[in-house]
Parts: sequence; structure tokens; C-alpha cells
Amino acid sequence: MDRNTIIGLLLIVAMLLGYQFLMPEEKPAPPKAQPTEIAKKNPAEAPVDTLALGQFAGAASGTAQDIVLENKDIRVTLSTQGGRIKNVLLKNYKTFDQKPLYLFEEKGSRLNLELPNGATPVNTSKLFFAANGGNQQVAEGQTGSVTFALTLPGGQTLQQQYTLAGSGFSLLYDVVAKNFGGNARLLWSHEVNRTEKDLSKLRNESTVNYYTADDSFDHLSQNASGTEEKTLEQPARWISFKQMYFISGLVGESTNLSGVKLKSTAYPDNNEQNLKTLQAEVSIPSADLAAGRGKFKLFFGPNDYKLTKQVAENFDENVYLGYAFLKPLNKYVFVPLFYLLGGFISNYGILIVLLVLVIKLVLTPLTYRSYISMAKMRVLQPEINAIKEKLGEDDAQKLQQEQMKLYQQVGVNPLSGCVPQLLTLPILMSVFFLFPNLFELRQQPFLWSNDLSSYDDLIHFGFSLPVLGNHLSLFTLMMTASSILFAWYNNQTTPASGGPVDYKTLGYIMPVVFFFIMNSFPAGLAWYYLVSNLITIGQQQVIKRFVDEDKIRAVLNENRKKIASGEKKKSKFSEMLEKQLKAAEEAKKQAESQQQKKKK
Repeated sequence: MDRNTIIGLLLIVAMLLGYQFLMPEEKPAPPKAQPTEIAKKNPAEAPVDTLALGQFAGAASGTAQDIVLENKDIRVTLSTQGGRIKNVLLKNYKTFDQKPLYLFEEKGSRLNLELPNGATPVNTSKLFFAANGGNQQVAEGQTGSVTFALTLPGGQTLQQQYTLAGSGFSLLYDVVAKNFGGNARLLWSHEVNRTEKDLSKLRNESTVNYYTADDSFDHLSQNASGTEEKTLEQPARWISFKQMYFISGLVGESTNLSGVKLKSTAYPDNNEQNLKTLQAEVSIPSADLAAGRGKFKLFFGPNDYKLTKQVAENFDENVYLGYAFLKPLNKYVFVPLFYLLGGFISNYGILIVLLVLVIKLVLTPLTYRSYISMAKMRVLQPEINAIKEKLGEDDAQKLQQEQMKLYQQVGVNPLSGCVPQLLTLPILMSVFFLFPNLFELRQQPFLWSNDLSSYDDLIHFGFSLPVLGNHLSLFTLMMTASSILFAWYNNQTTPASGGPVDYKTLGYIMPVVFFFIMNSFPAGLAWYYLVSNLITIGQQQVIKRFVDEDKIRAVLNENRKKIASGEKKKSKFSEMLEKQLKAAEEAKKQAESQQQKKKK
């Protein structure tokens, strides 16, 4: 493996290692914190103090009835007690262990209104509403709705309306409250339960995202332990509780969300059900409620790029596409290409193979240029060896100068093979961030893996080892073997560097480093790199058939003659080399002169 290839691979290693160590480390969390106001026991289950309810006391008794709104994608169960959501079932998805996937469950999640009532606000979950509509199976192209109404003795009225379209994951929520003297609050709390196999990743990636009125997207930290609270200075356009592959969102439809307070609490590692509690509090001005501006959109569905784009402005920010400099490549190239191929290929393992083929085809000119550069260096290797033999390797500076003179004489840029490698790095890095966040790979089977979005654990230990974990990923093992094969293939045609670093040996070590990093990454990502390695080897075999090193040698000799006679103009790189060589020689003369003066 030549030096240029090594530089490229080292940069990839640095990127992967940086990602591994910059990601928050999962540490044991302190004992479970006492819940705050938003996270208290469900008020609907707490004893009712009718004296404290005041004018609301008459609405504190009744019989709870469930009402269902359902379309082809979700089933929303509502209750007349509180006029609230009890649970939301995603009909077309399952948990990792094939159980029904409830993205909102009454036992751990709640979305309640809190109304002003003198010194003691009242949570509407304690009140019983009259219902109009509901129990509807909404057909495609139609909408269904249910309205919960409450009238108090003092003339105050409250109405909550839920509207569901015949398809999709959005639920419209309209609140109208009249004759209330103060602001209301919307209290939203959600327990992150285990829906995916990779428990650690699910805990780490669950957080609260938000998009403010000044067009700023941000989120609470994704720490695997502890508690974080934040009060937003700016009103928010939307808030979301983002999990690994699913998301719950609250969007201000008629006005922005004001007075927003957010909180995230992570629980200890041994708690495999409630991993985190995500909370939000929103203030709703009484004037907005009275004027019918309490309009919201609730979203309960997959964190899928195509779907999230339709929910609200920049709601697709919930799908992480990598660092800022990589995001455009994923957003405008790889995501559309993935969806294009997915339009006519249902097997995602085969889709990944085609994706690699398309990328390699586009990169063929760069690969060809890199191969030609390496061929030139192989042709010059006998002359470089002769220089080393003549000068020895004690004077590294002199040796480097003579090699640069040789490159200048034949018009060769030794960095020309490195540039194509660097240009392909953004692609490798983009895929590295994209695949773990592609919802389409979730629970997609391929070969022995039943889920390309998670690691394959065909080889399972039953105990955990440091760094490696409790399994061996067969896809990652195969990827590592292909990387070693690729290193061996390159080493057959690349002369030894003869420097202090044995790059050939390093080419075998790096795949092993990759193995430990990638063992718990998605099987789809390891499959991509495996296919990429194999296709690259095949691509170089094809290119090799079209490259004649004798012709390259003749061209270099011709360049040598033309440059020496001045017939051929020096390249900018040759001119730069010449200036550097002159500067180096001048510096050496000055150093020798100073040494002679010191001796005198």
C-alpha cells in the first residue's frame, strides 16, 4: 500500500476514532431523581380535592369513556376524562421483539392542559368532558374529528378538538378557552421505552430537539446519564421528543410556542424499559385561547426524512445527517439516490450493492488518476532506490531533496495520488453518519441479519468484553477480512517505503482497529464497506488492464528531456519544488557557515 493511500486511510481512522471518543460516554446514572411538576404521577390517577378545584368541582366526577380515531397508519385512543390522549399505536411498525409499537402510552406519557384557578391551577386530566364525534375509522382522503367540551358555572368554556386525516401520522389539536383570567399551560411528558435492540444507542440518541422563531435548531445534550433542564429565550416553532428511529412532535400552527421549558432525565443502565423521560412545558396566553389561536399539530411517527419534511419547516432536522460540511452531500446526493433506488428495489442489501456501484462508477476518474499516480511512482522506484543507495539514509534532508529533484526532472507530482483519495473521504464519512440514521434500514432483513439498522449478533457471548461488547458482528468480520485483502492486494504492487514507518504493516493493522470500532455499528454500514472494498479491488484490476507501465516510463523519460532543454514548461508544482529546493539549499549553506564561524 503506497503512502498516498495510507494518508487517506489514516484520515478515516482519525475521523472514526474521533467520533467514537467525542460521543458522550455512557456512565452509570445517579439514583432516579424525584419527578418534577411535569413528571408527577398522572393527575388523572391522583385523589381529587374538590375544595381546591373551586368552580371546576362539578366537572370532577363522571365516568371515563374511550374514543378512538384511526386511519391506515395510526390509532389514537382518547378519553373523556381530561379530553386527553391515552395512547397512540403505530399500526405498521413493531418493536425489536415484534410487539405492538405504542409511541404514546398513558402509563408513561401524557399531554395535559393546566388552567388558571386562583392560587391553585387545575389540570384538565381531573375533569370529565362531554364528547362529540369519535370512534371513527377515517378513510383515505377524508378527516375524522372528536370534540371535548366543558362549561363551568361562571361562564367559562373549554373546548378541545382532535382531527385526524385518512392517512399520515399528524393529529391536529385545537384548544379554545374563554373567560379564563390567566394563561394556560400545556404539560407534555414522554417515557422512552425500549423499541430497538441496541439499548445503549437508543438511550444515547433520545433527546429533546427544538426549532426557534429565529430559525435556530438545537437540542438538549444526549448524555446517557443525569438530568438537563433548559428554558428557551426565544419562542419555538416546534418541539420534538426524538428517539432512535421514532419521534413525537408538537408544532405551533397558529402561533409560536412561548414560555418553553424543556427537561431530559436519563435513568440507570439496569433500567431497560424506561430509558429516559423527556419533558416540555408550553405557556398558552389566554388571549390566544379566547381568539381561537390555540392550534397545534401533533406528530407521532417514524423519524423518516421524507415524512418529517412534510410536518413543519425544518422538521427534517430531526434526522441527523452528519457534520455541517457533510450534511449537503447526504441531503442532496445520498438521500435522494437512496430513495431513487428504493423505488424499484425492495431488498435493501441489494440496494446497498447498487448504491456502491453507482458511487464507484462516478468516482472512476478519480480512481483512475490515483492508480496512474501510483504507477508513476512504481516506475520511478528503481531511481529512488539508487538515490538511497548512493546517499544512504542518514541524511534524511539530503535524501528528500534529491527525490524532489527527480520528481521535478520528470514532471511528476507525488501528491497527485493523494488528492483523489482526499476527495473520496467526504463520501466515506457521509455514509458513516447516514446509515445509522436511515429509518428505511430498520428491521430490514438481509442474509443472516434480521435488521440492517443494528449490529448482527449471530456470534453472541452471553457476557460483555471491554471495547468489543457481548457479540461478534459477522458482517464486520467480513468487512475486516476484505480490508486486509485490499491491503494485501495493494502491497503486491507497491514497493516498500524504506522509511521509519512500515506502511505495509500499518495497512494490516488499521482494519483490525476498524473492527473494534464497527462491531456495534449497523450491519448495513459494515455491508456497505465490505462491498465497497471488493468492488474497489475489482475496479483496480480492470484499470490495471488499461495501464501500460512501459508507456508511462517512456513518457517520463520524454518529459525529462523536454524539461531539461526548456522545450516543456515546468508545471506549477515543479516550480514550487524548485523554490523549496533552493530555499532548503540556502538554509543548509547558512547553517554550515554558522557552524564554521563557531569553530573559528
